[in-house]
Parts: sequence; C-alpha cells; structure tokens
Amino acid sequence: MSLVTLLPFIVLIGAMFLMTRSAKKKQQQAADMRNQMQPGSGVRTIGGMYATVKEVSDDTVLLDAGPGVDLLFAKNSIGAVLTDDEYNRIVHGIEHDLKSDSDVVPDDASSLTDSAAADDSADEAAASDDKSVDLGKKDGPDEAQEKDAESEAPQAEADEEPKKTDGDSDAKK
Repeated sequence: MSLVTLLPFIVLIGAMFLMTRSAKKKQQQAADMRNQMQPGSGVRTIGGMYATVKEVSDDTVLLDAGPGVDLLFAKNSIGAVLTDDEYNRIVHGIEHDLKSDSDVVPDDASSLTDSAAADDSADEAAASDDKSVDLGKKDGPDEAQEKDAESEAPQAEADEEPKKTDGDSDAKK
C-alpha cells in the first residue's frame, strides 16, 4: 500500500488519541477536585444545587442544603467546589468588596457641591415655585367654549344616525 492511502487513517487515529487524552485529563482534574473536598466547603452539584459539605467518605458526600436538610450524594455528582467568597456571593448574596469605602458614589449630586452653592440653588428653586408657568392656554370666557361644544353636539347626533341604503354594499362578494 502506498503512503497516500494510509495518511487519512493515520490522521484519524492521531485525532482520536488527542481527543481521548484531553477527556482523560479533564476527568483527572475533576477527580482531584472532588478529592480535595473538606467539610465546610461550599459545592455545586451537577444538577445545580448549592450546599455545604458536611461529611466526605470514599464514594459519597453528605451535604447540608439548609437547616435540618442533609442530603447524601455520590461524589461524582459534585460539579464544582466553590471558594468561600463565591459560595457566599451566590447563596447568601454577600458581595466581598475589595474597594475601600471612600470610592462609594453617592446617590445624589447634592453631596458633591459646596454648601454655599447648594443654598443659592435652593433659594432659586423656591423663587421659581412662586411664579406661574404659561402653558399656552389663553384666559378667556368659558361661555364661548360652552357655545362651541353645544353647536357640535347636534352634528355628532346626526352623524350617529344610521343611513338608509338600497341593500347594496361596497363589501367584496
């Protein structure tokens, strides 16, 4: 046989070897992670449940899922062992803030301005509340508006009356 006909088979066997090697490597890493579990560490199961490890044996893990809820799982069902910060962030909603408290942004901008400017702006705001705002409405007698409304009412009633037809309609047949 020639080398050209054997080349596809050699490439296929090489690819299969590389794929099985990477899968074995991932399995080994997962086994090492599961063997490093200790009581008190937070874990996530492959089903997505978060719990705390209570006891570890050869093939099983006893998890504390809540007050009075102890669950027995196979070691293979542990998807990830979490750090304390990550577990508290996910389960309890506690954010570990690495920044100092001086970097906190205030909710409003009033604390960012000096007090003299704040007093002046407060006085201006109080003065502007006293002025009336023109919204474009003309002040005029309400009688003229009432007369216009009365003259439109009979026209609306006339439009509402049904019109008599011969029975022909413009609808498609």
